Amino acid sequence: MNDPNSPPYASGHGFGGPMSPEEIEAAAAANAADASAERDNALAEVEALKAKVAELQDQSLRAQADAQNARRRADDEIVKVRKFAVESFAESMLPVLDSLEAGLKIDNASAEQLREGTEATLRQLLSALERNKVAEVNPAAGAKFDPATQQAISIVPAPQQAPNTVVNVLQKGYTIADRVLRPALVTVTASN
Repeated sequence: MNDPNSPPYASGHGFGGPMSPEEIEAAAAANAADASAERDNALAEVEALKAKVAELQDQSLRAQADAQNARRRADDEIVKVRKFAVESFAESMLPVLDSLEAGLKIDNASAEQLREGTEATLRQLLSALERNKVAEVNPAAGAKFDPATQQAISIVPAPQQAPNTVVNVLQKGYTIADRVLRPALVTVTASN
């Protein structure tokens, strides 16, 4: 029987008989060298993995910092855009203000002069609104009711017209860059 504590091949089974003490010592040294090499390789792998983890952590921190910087720049840009958009709108209103003030300075203006001045000022105002992407919502009578830009104030029977069509506009609506500022207030025909 083999002694479990005996060195490899010491029993004489296997490759050419019993091993000499020198062979046993050499085999043990080789096994120790293999184990040491494996341990050294494992330690080197652990060190390489630690370096990779440190590199990835550094990359992650840099990416987070870049994202925070980009978010901060975007927020700053939004603040600037809002500020200058309001500034641009206010600047486009100044000629309208000037016209109103000039009209009020005229003493003893005739009704015709007041009307001409008011119409000119209205044109200036409409032009300023148009430059700032403010558009009028004023559906024609008989147009299909659009709940996205219109609000029905009342419903009237109109058998001669299709259901849900505009009968008249009580107050114009306005959009800015395709977003409703105020819906048009309309009267519509009843559904059948």
